[in-house]
Formats: sequence, structure tokens, C-alpha cells
Amino acid sequence: MKDLSILLSLTLIVFAFTGFRMRPAAAPHPDPKALYDSIAMMDAMWEDAYNNCKLDVMEDIISDDLEFYHDQGGLLTSKKKLNEALKANICGKVTRELKKGSLEVYAIKGYGAVEMGLHAFHNSKEPTSQSHYSKFVHLWKRDNGKWKITRVISLH
Repeated sequence: MKDLSILLSLTLIVFAFTGFRMRPAAAPHPDPKALYDSIAMMDAMWEDAYNNCKLDVMEDIISDDLEFYHDQGGLLTSKKKLNEALKANICGKVTRELKKGSLEVYAIKGYGAVEMGLHAFHNSKEPTSQSHYSKFVHLWKRDNGKWKITRVISLH
């Protein structure tokens, strides 16, 4: 019994001095191809909703704690105001086109993913206006099994 007590004491001392901590198992690092495919699918869903005025889908994809940084329009932090702007200024007027081959996706450990690429916007109300590709960054958060856009950087 005394030997068991000494062994138990030594074990506790070793754990205390080695910094042993009880931690949950780390989530496995996502497969880059699977992550890319998931975000590419979400981007396609976003583009379809944007181009076809599916406000309910856009509402579902955008996070409540959105931060939208636009080089010309500044910072927007209201999901409600973004949805109002999409409805008033985009629906039935502007379409988005992702440049083929431009999409990049990287994992953000413990959060989700960052998506970068080039896209162009076409305004049907201004058919003579020139469209050009511009850079964008979307930060996606995986929350309760659903992907949400939490941060947007849009550069024209």
C-alpha cells in the first residue's frame, strides 16, 4: 500500500512539473481539397443568390457580426443595412462573375477559411459601362455546421 501511495505521489509530481493539462483533442486539420470544394460551393451559392435576388439565401449566408470593408464605400457593420442595400441597389440590376481559376482558399485554424479571388460586376442598367475584375477577400466561419461570411474586403 505504501508503494502504491509513493507511486501515485511521484506520478502527480511528474504531471505537475511537465505542464500536463487535460485538453480536448484538437480538431483534425481540414483536407485542403475538401475545404476548397466547400468554399467554392458556398461562393457559387452566394453568386447565384446575388445574381438572382435570393435575399433569404444571402441573409442566411451573411453572419450577424458582419464587417464589410469596401475601398470606395468604407466600413459597414450592419447585416440589416447590407441586406437593404442589396435589395435596393443590386437586385435585378447587378450580377457578379467570379473569374475562373482565380479562387484561393486557406484554412484558418479554429475558425474556418479565408477565400480570395477576382470577380467582376455587370450592371444591366448601364450596358455600356466597362466591367473589370477586382480583388476580394471573404472570411468564412464554420458555425454549428454552417458556413457564414463574417468579413469581406472588396477592392475595385
